Amino acid sequence: MDRIRLIGGNELNGEIPISGAKNAALPLMIASLLSDEPLVLQNVPRLADVKQLERILENHGVDIAVHGRRRGELDVVGQRMTFHAADIVDTTAPYELVSKMRASFWVIGPLLARCHEARVSLPGGCAIGTRPVDLFLFGLKALGAEIDIDDGYVVAKAPKGGLVGAHIVFPKVSVGATHTLLMAATLARGTTIIENAAQEPEITNVAECLVAMGAKISGIGTRTLTIEGVDKLHGATVDVIPDRIETGTFAMATAMTGGNVLLKGARPEHLQSALDILTQTGVELTVEPEGLRVYRNGNGIQPVNIETDPFPGFPTDLQAQFMALMTMSSGTSHIRETIFENRYMHVAELARFGADITVDGQLATVHGKPQLKGAQVMATDLRASVSLVIAGLAAKGETIVNRIYHLDRGFEGLEEKLSRCGAEIERLAG
Repeated sequence: MDRIRLIGGNELNGEIPISGAKNAALPLMIASLLSDEPLVLQNVPRLADVKQLERILENHGVDIAVHGRRRGELDVVGQRMTFHAADIVDTTAPYELVSKMRASFWVIGPLLARCHEARVSLPGGCAIGTRPVDLFLFGLKALGAEIDIDDGYVVAKAPKGGLVGAHIVFPKVSVGATHTLLMAATLARGTTIIENAAQEPEITNVAECLVAMGAKISGIGTRTLTIEGVDKLHGATVDVIPDRIETGTFAMATAMTGGNVLLKGARPEHLQSALDILTQTGVELTVEPEGLRVYRNGNGIQPVNIETDPFPGFPTDLQAQFMALMTMSSGTSHIRETIFENRYMHVAELARFGADITVDGQLATVHGKPQLKGAQVMATDLRASVSLVIAGLAAKGETIVNRIYHLDRGFEGLEEKLSRCGAEIERLAG
């Protein structure tokens, strides 16, 4: 199994191109199931999760083509891919495929909308909490679906004539359920209103893709989405938005190590809450025509308290990275995780660097130290694994990060991007 080796202490200086967002690319790929015409996606990141979803979609009968690089394009430019679901040959998403990635469960919405039936395994993914699918099923039932659970599979059938529009009020915000119900409602008969919908930029990216395919959606970017069902969707060409979590991750890496980095293609408006917090730590942020510049000179890192919240709040997917940053702050900070109940598994690994962190339920207290020491650490999930890389970049001496397959799920070319900016980092083949 591959590992990453780092020698900490180098400032980061240069440019880092921001890849397409994993959390947008995956539902955009799934949206291809809604039409028998081709959907072309540009700026698709090269990730293990993308490859896994390709296998799942191909199992349903989707033809997938990866287009070659255009003249003059750099190797860091995302892929251009075509997804053509001319015929759905199988409405079952099997356990051996779905169990590896939670987002693959979202195929249930398009399959049910277009084929009026779906049999999808209960999902897998990172072990950061239970993350049940009750809100998905609640919404699909509201659209008229008949739902049964059979041997670990959700078996869903639409009534004769297909799904029917409904007024759905989510009891809590769910990105996955919003994606799924939004896609399903596009082909439902009548009007669907989704209240307390997620507002993440990735939701907007998918909604705008659906509109480009012929869907009728209003309220995009708000807590209330209104969808007028149509009989058929057509093909479209859509860009995957830049990854705001990657943007925040590299911004925090620069803040922790010092230096001056331009995050090319970054969209600051997609993570303004996190950037406001970073500014409070003493980091200088400047929006430029090409992206976001992050700069920290020799000044210390100031402690700041945060609480994770759905967008536009501080993203839970940046909590582990921010905790790594706070381990070297000049005081005590408090981090409250409100989204997932088991997202502090990185605490024990950060402690191996000498970090001083205590956890009491949802609240983590971080007592900053002037210096961390390199260590052997183990990645436990996608975002936790990159927090260990950030810590290793700033720690004195050698760090080895084990089980880095988690990183390959969500970060494209991580070692290359960091090494171009002066980090001493390499992948060790397992």
